[in-house]
This record gives sequence, structure tokens and C-alpha cells, in this order.
Amino acid sequence: MDGTFAVLFLLAGLTDMSVNYCGDGCLAERDVQKRFSISAGDVQFQDNSIASEVYARYELARSYGPFQPTFGVSVTDEGSAWVGFGATYTGKFARDRGYVQLHLMPGLYARGSGPDLGFPIEFRSGAEIGYEARNGIRVGISYDHRSNADIKSVNPGLETIQLRVSVPLN
Repeated sequence: MDGTFAVLFLLAGLTDMSVNYCGDGCLAERDVQKRFSISAGDVQFQDNSIASEVYARYELARSYGPFQPTFGVSVTDEGSAWVGFGATYTGKFARDRGYVQLHLMPGLYARGSGPDLGFPIEFRSGAEIGYEARNGIRVGISYDHRSNADIKSVNPGLETIQLRVSVPLN
């Protein structure tokens, strides 16, 4: 996997922004639903399953155009950790019950007993697809990629496949 999710995040977000948000200012600040998400799943390195990961994410109560600022932190059972800040972009379909969410988040990676990813700065980008219940709780499947975007010549990357539950906060 490469930077495909980062490109999708930018293309979808910027297209939506130009169509739906530029009347009031393309990146105008607005109130949105803040959320806390927890997910767990499989970490893959060079096509091999190497660990399990737990990932927590917090989406702030503001957005700028279609982009919602987001914090995330993850840890694997082999002691690797990642923490980052970036943004999510969410599109809805099927009468607003289905959703797809793209994210792009630069962060810091601590190796632990995990693989050498070449640099402590690692970009996490990915996609989630799922269902949102009437009470706002979301359940989805997420796939993401982490790499240093060729900042360094060593750049093998990690992929994760996870089940995520997201809860709206008051």
C-alpha cells in the first residue's frame, strides 16, 4: 500500500468542499458532532500478520469545511505505539445510515518490539465503511496504512484491519 488513501482523502474532501462548503467560506468553522471511537484488529507488515492493535480516536466538535480535526493513539500487543493528529472526512449514503470515512493523520511511532518503519514520523491514512444507528453509534470496518511517506529511504509501512465502534459525545 502507498499513499492512495491520502490522495483519496484530499480528492474527496476538496471536491466536497468546492461543491458544498464554499458558499460560506470553503474552510469555514462549524459545529459538528464530537465522537470517541475504539477499534481493535490485525496489524500486517510485509503481507504477514504480526500483532493485534487497539486504537482510540477522538473527533473534535468543530470542522473546517468538510474536515474534522481528530486525535488518535494506538498500541499493539508487541509494544509498538503511535500517536497523531490530523483530520477525518465523512460521507454518508443510504439515507444517512451508511457512511464512509477517510482520514489522514501525521504522528509519532514508537517501535517497541515491532518492525523498524524507518523514521519516528509516520503518516496514518485509511478508509472506514459502516453503519450509523439512529442513536448515532457507528459500527464499521477500517483499513489503514502507516508509513513515513519516503521521508527516509527505509519506508516499509504497516497496514491495519480493524472493527471500530464510534460513540457520539454530548
